[in-house]
Amino acid sequence: MTTITSVSLVEKMKSCEQMPGLSVLDHGIMVRDYYKDLIGHIREGNPLQFSWRLPEWITDPRLKQRLLCDELMATYQVYHDCGKPFCLVIGEDGKRHFPNHAQVSKDTWLSLGGDPRVADLIGMDMDAHLLKDDGVAAFAQRPQAVALLLTALAEVHANATMFGGIESISFKQKWKTLDRRGKAVLRHYPED
Repeated sequence: MTTITSVSLVEKMKSCEQMPGLSVLDHGIMVRDYYKDLIGHIREGNPLQFSWRLPEWITDPRLKQRLLCDELMATYQVYHDCGKPFCLVIGEDGKRHFPNHAQVSKDTWLSLGGDPRVADLIGMDMDAHLLKDDGVAAFAQRPQAVALLLTALAEVHANATMFGGIESISFKQKWKTLDRRGKAVLRHYPED
């Protein structure tokens, strides 16, 4: 990989499309904004600014106890796909693919001397989306588990704005999976 600077990384993220009409950088900013909206609602009961379908477990106090610092989360969310410009492949069907993008993004972040805690979150970014039943116990023990789960929830809501909204079949499938995983993760935390 060629040497990059933080300024050139932002430029590459701006010029790389996550999907038509949305850059990788803008996607990260959307995820951060949705997460911030959700966390304000969870912590303070602030009215939600975006369209949400919240799982029942979202008000569980065990979530609040496991939240990570807002600044750390915001940096992670904005840069979570920072490696996508470096692993973009256009398939024969013309679709954009980003193989191993979480690891490439983590490595990219670290190559710039970025915070290793942010790098860890970036490297685990897809874990909540891909989590299977047999991996819930190990996932729940990670200190980042709630942060990853809530970021995944924010991301599917942010993405829904471009794919038919929260009533779309695609959204409902992803939401249902995260809802089940959230319930399962909480079963591994002691009641207060």
